[in-house]
Amino acid sequence: MTASVLSDGTIRRLVDEGHVRIDPWDPTMVQPASVDLKLGNTFRVFHNFRVAAIDLAEPPTNLTELVTCEEGESFVIHPGEFVLGRTEEWVELPADLVARIEGKSSLGRLGLIVHATAGFVDPGWKGTLTLEITNLTRVPIVLWPGKPIAQLSFMTLDRPAERPYGHPELGSHYHGQVDATESRYEGGPAQSSVG
Repeated sequence: MTASVLSDGTIRRLVDEGHVRIDPWDPTMVQPASVDLKLGNTFRVFHNFRVAAIDLAEPPTNLTELVTCEEGESFVIHPGEFVLGRTEEWVELPADLVARIEGKSSLGRLGLIVHATAGFVDPGWKGTLTLEITNLTRVPIVLWPGKPIAQLSFMTLDRPAERPYGHPELGSHYHGQVDATESRYEGGPAQSSVG
């Protein structure tokens, strides 16, 4: 089998068949080769005063504070600020698919980046997707939970993964996450980047 990017019709079929789970599911969010995802209501804001530097040899813990937006509330990201957000949707992938989360071009043209490096979603993933949000402009940007923020595309593997994300041997740090989740970096093998 040749690996390929899934089309709109294939995405809808796989969700309808239960092979891929996106909850809540809105078929109107399907684009030609991706699905738009909405911004969730939780964010992790960094406390820069807690440490002088982030040393990857001994990564500090408790660097962020969880902020939850109530119904109808917005979240302001200031110029140059970096925060963690999450998708509203819970996503589950089978062992034979991977996905990539990308920003929407209309938001990128406003200076809003939704993932710094972590765009890969492993086969077997279950959970919401953490967004690495940065404001590149010189003015604040108001974010609204429930509005489209990113897009997810899917690719087939040549065969199902032998140890999909969440397998007991992997130590999958972010499996089943619900809120935006801060780094659980340990300096070992790379983990799924959207976790």
